[in-house]
Amino acid sequence: MNHAKAGSGSVFRSRFALARALIAVACLVALPLSACTGSAPGPGPTQDNGPELLRKLDLNLTLPWSIVFLGDGTAIISERDTKLIKSVRNDRATTVGEFPGVVPGGEGGLLGLALSPAFASDRLLYAYFTAESDNRISRTRLEEAADGRLSLGAPEVIFSGIPKASTHNGGRIRFGPDGFLYVGTGDAQHPERAQDRNALGGKILRLTPEGKAAPGNPFGNPVYSYGHRNVQGLAWDSSGRLWASEFGPDVNDELNLIEAGGNYGWPEVTGAPGRAGYIDAKVVWPSTADASPSGLEIVNGTAFTCALRGQRLWTVPLNGETAGNPVAYLTADYGRLRDISLAPDGTLWVLSNNQNPDFALVLKPPGQ
Repeated sequence: MNHAKAGSGSVFRSRFALARALIAVACLVALPLSACTGSAPGPGPTQDNGPELLRKLDLNLTLPWSIVFLGDGTAIISERDTKLIKSVRNDRATTVGEFPGVVPGGEGGLLGLALSPAFASDRLLYAYFTAESDNRISRTRLEEAADGRLSLGAPEVIFSGIPKASTHNGGRIRFGPDGFLYVGTGDAQHPERAQDRNALGGKILRLTPEGKAAPGNPFGNPVYSYGHRNVQGLAWDSSGRLWASEFGPDVNDELNLIEAGGNYGWPEVTGAPGRAGYIDAKVVWPSTADASPSGLEIVNGTAFTCALRGQRLWTVPLNGETAGNPVAYLTADYGRLRDISLAPDGTLWVLSNNQNPDFALVLKPPGQ
């Protein structure tokens, strides 16, 4: 009787060991397949080969939205609801001025910033903001006095008519390697506009520095790509490919590789369904609780995107036109994260978005 029990246990252990081995083999086979699906797994590891937190800067910010850097390392930051432009030098924030014409409300207000490619000579700062009746883009000179103090010149509206709403205002602007200004807009709660190639909502626009439709645009108007719900981040990889982060509805946040004239599906499809006529996202976060991706930066072949609802920093390895599995860092440690930008010294700055008050995190990218 005892011998029979021992034999049964031995057989059970052998079968268990075999099953465990088969599971391990199955997992190894599945790993490369999952990397090709474009779907985000769970948070994953948060310390190996990731960005290193160097310091937290308590800057007493109020809902910062965008950050850009001058050549000397000065950070220029927009605050959505206060309408203020602030500068950061020596880890201290100072008010530069209030941006005229901004009418905050809901997700609207003073949003994206961009510096002219010729900033060293023209000193032009571009801003995307919500006005009384629409979203607009203005530019102004960022003046610097002899003592180093910064101030705003008179603004010039260069583009208007982007639809506004309490949500889905888009707002990210950035100059591309081609010298043109790329603009991420939202559908302003009218999803059907995203499929209308003559409407400005739910698009990525491509403009000259003066606010005209850039030459070579696919439809002969400002529209560069369409079928977007609410573009929040724009960045180029080392080969000049444009990537964009985008809010999904209650599912399917996206990281997209942008093609001129491409249709990214909203509101007909989200994510990567493989439906003819629409371009699939390269990365899909099935649950917006994990992401709601905002600001985007690409460094050393890795895309870094801030997560608002997800309260973390996602890293995504890029290989040509493909994207690997996302890995999360800083998960739930610092609350909602809004924007990320590469500083001249090679560090990454991340803006929080908690209104309690807000701060910046300074990170060292892997490989730096």
